[in-house]
Amino acid sequence: MAFPRNSLRAFLQHAKTNLFKAIHEEHNINIVVGNESADLDSLTSSLLYAYIKSIASPRNSFSPVYVPLLNIPASRLRLRPEFSAVCAHANIAIDRLITLDDLPSQSNQLRSVRWILVDHNKLQGSLGNQYSSRVRGVIDHHEEENAVPENTDPEPRVVEKCGSCTSLVVRQCKPAWDSISSSSLSTGAAHGQGEVAVNDSAVTQVWDAQVAKMALASILVDTANLTAPGKVEQVDRDSVDYLEAKIQLSSKDAATWSRDLYYKEIDEAKRNISSLSLIEVLIKDYKGWTESGAKLGISSVVKPLDFLVQKASEEKLPSFEEQLQQFMDDRDLSVFAIMTTSTSSKGEFQRELLVQARSSASSSAINFAEQGVSDFQLEDLNIKGVSTQDKPGQYWRKVWLQKDLSKSRKQVAPLLRKAMTSLIE
Repeated sequence: MAFPRNSLRAFLQHAKTNLFKAIHEEHNINIVVGNESADLDSLTSSLLYAYIKSIASPRNSFSPVYVPLLNIPASRLRLRPEFSAVCAHANIAIDRLITLDDLPSQSNQLRSVRWILVDHNKLQGSLGNQYSSRVRGVIDHHEEENAVPENTDPEPRVVEKCGSCTSLVVRQCKPAWDSISSSSLSTGAAHGQGEVAVNDSAVTQVWDAQVAKMALASILVDTANLTAPGKVEQVDRDSVDYLEAKIQLSSKDAATWSRDLYYKEIDEAKRNISSLSLIEVLIKDYKGWTESGAKLGISSVVKPLDFLVQKASEEKLPSFEEQLQQFMDDRDLSVFAIMTTSTSSKGEFQRELLVQARSSASSSAINFAEQGVSDFQLEDLNIKGVSTQDKPGQYWRKVWLQKDLSKSRKQVAPLLRKAMTSLIE
C-alpha cells in the first residue's frame, strides 16, 4: 500500500518502520541510497525520490515502500552542519534520518530488497559487496560505470551530466509530484485526526514547500546558486524554477522566501567546519575506490590547505604530513588526494589539489600529474608545512593550484582511477 499524502517528517517515520519490518519479517522493500561521501546532494536526492515514489509508486514496482538511506553511520551526521540547516527548513529532525546503523548486520542480509542508486552509479564498499547484484535503478550525474543493468524498469536508469543529481531527480519525479499536489489529499495525522482523509490544500502546499526547500539546498550549493562555470545545465535551472514555484504556492512560505539568502545560509553552514578535528574534516566528504587491487581515496574540503596545516598545529598533532601518512595507512590507500575549494584573499573562488602516493604507486600518480597539468590547468603550489620533495621508498607528493575551476571530483577521480589501473602489483 502506498504511503498516504503527508509531510516529509511523517514519511521518515513511515520509512523507518517499514525498514524494521523488512528486516524482521522479510517484507519487500526498495532502498534509495546515495554515495559513500553522503554529501548534501546524496541526502536530498534520496529523500526526494523515496518520498515521491512512496506516495505514487509505480503499479509494477517491487514494493510500494521506498526507504531513503544515508550511506554513513549516524555518528557522522555531526560532521555535516549543513544537514541540520536543511532539515530545519524541511521540518524534520536530523536524528530521524535513516543511516547505515538502521540496517541489519553484514551476517544478516536483507533478502527481499531492491536498491536504487542516486548520486552514484556503482554501489561501492560493504554495501556493494553485499547487494550490488540487487541494484535495479539509478539516477546520477557522474561518469558512467556500467555497473547497473541496462533494463531497470519500472525504476529509471539516468546517468547524465549536470550540476546536481537532485536536479535529475526533480525532473524524474515531476509528473508524479504534480499529480500528488493537484489532488490536495492529505491525512489528518498532522492535525491529530488519526488517519482520517481531509482535503486541505493549504497544508499540502506547506508540505510541498518544505520538500522543495530541502531539494533546492543541494542544487544551489552544488551550482553556487546557478553561477558555477562549466557546471550548470538547463536541467538545474529548470529544477530551481520548478521548486521555487512550489514554494510560491504556499502563502506561509512565499512571503519570506529569498533564494539568495537561503543559499547563503546553507553554504555558510556547509563551510562551518572549525569545530571538527583534522581527521573529521578529511572524512566529512570522502570517497574511496579500488582499482587493480589498489585503493584510492579523495577528500573534498571547503577550506584551503593551509587551514588543514594550521588545524594540525592547533590540535598539537604530529605534523600535517605525518597525519596524511597515517590517514593513508589507516585506510590502506595507495593514492590519496585532497581537493579544496575556498575564496582567496582577493575574494576569488579557487581550487587546490594535493596528491600523495606510496612509492609503489608513484608511477600512476606521475601519469595522472602529466595529463592533469593540461586537463585541469594545474600550477605548482608551495604550501608552508607541506613538502613536495619525494622520499624514495616512502611516498610521492605534489600540490597544485587548479586553474580550471569547472573541474571537481567528478572529473578528477576518473583520471586518477584510470591512472591506477596501470599499477604493477
